[in-house]
Order: sequence, then structure tokens, then C-alpha cells
Amino acid sequence: MIGYCPVSIDQFDRKILDILATEGRISVTALAGRIGLSKSPTQARLKRLEDSGIIRGYRALFDSIQLGRDHITFVEVKLSDTRETALAQFNTGVLKIPEIEQCHMIAGTFDYLLKVRTSGMTGYRAVLAEKISTLPHVANTSTYVAMQAVKEEAVEPVAPGG
Repeated sequence: MIGYCPVSIDQFDRKILDILATEGRISVTALAGRIGLSKSPTQARLKRLEDSGIIRGYRALFDSIQLGRDHITFVEVKLSDTRETALAQFNTGVLKIPEIEQCHMIAGTFDYLLKVRTSGMTGYRAVLAEKISTLPHVANTSTYVAMQAVKEEAVEPVAPGG
């Protein structure tokens, strides 16, 4: 990345990140006690991690089955044009489709891999026909239906070396 300047993080910052990865609603006081600092320096570190963009936000995790959105498909997308302008147009379109949970540009025989979550096959077919297939520069798609989610909620500990 041009102009990228990584933020220096130490052992206290790593502890903060490791704890927040699984306990995002922990109070600053409790967090301070767990990392071995007082509340004020912990709060300052937390603010610095947020301001620097290392902590991008906080969110709740939902039970998709209870919400009726347990149908997961992975979609390979091949574009008809892969110049920067076309990629940007496709990316912008993807961001507007709430059913697309993840979108990754891939180096391989296709250009993008999408993770799509819907209420069922009928819902997925509508999303594919009315939204994904109409995105800019889509040449073709291939769909893979997930039968079972073995692991979805990955929590990545901060490596000791950063």
C-alpha cells in the first residue's frame, strides 16, 4: 500500500486485541484489570487502536439459523473485463447487495469468490438472477451450496511478533 505506515503495538496492545476479539463488550475497567494497567492508560490505548484503524469497529454475532438465513452458497464469478475500472465498478455493485456476506478477489481461473447468505434456495436464485448476474461485467457464475458450516467464527489472536 502506498503511504502505509503500520502502527506500533506492544504486549499490552496485543492483550487488548486478543481480549476484544472474543469479548467485545468488556468494560474498560475490566479490560484494564485483565491486561494489568489502570483504566486511563487502557482507555488511551483503546482510543489509539481505534483511531489508527487497527480496531475497525464492534459488532454482534447472530445465529443465522434462528434468523432464517441458514442457506449459504459460494459463488465463483468470472468477469468479462478485468481492467481497473471494471473491477471498481464490480466492487461498488457488490457493496450494495446485503446478501453477499463476503467478496474476495481471487488469483485463479475465476475472478471473485462470493459468500452469499439467504433464507433458502428460492431466495438465493432470486439474488443470483436479480442482483449478482446483473453486476457490471459479470460473464458467468458457478454456485456451490454449503451443506454444513463446520467453522465460521474465526477469531485471530494477535501474533506475538505483530
